[in-house]
Amino acid sequence: MDIAAVSMAMSQVGVQQQTSLAVMDKVKDQTEEKGADMIEMLSESAAPHPSKGLQIDVKG
Repeated sequence: MDIAAVSMAMSQVGVQQQTSLAVMDKVKDQTEEKGADMIEMLSESAAPHPSKGLQIDVKG
């Protein structure tokens, strides 16, 4: 294998690694954003009804 071929192969591997890292970074950012949205949604959700679920009817 000549030096030019080795150089091309190494360059291609470098580009593939950079692309892979860029995609993973985007996915990480999106996941963090969705997690923050989920936390916000849960904190803003309606409070449970004050009288529902406090008594159990055991008559049968």
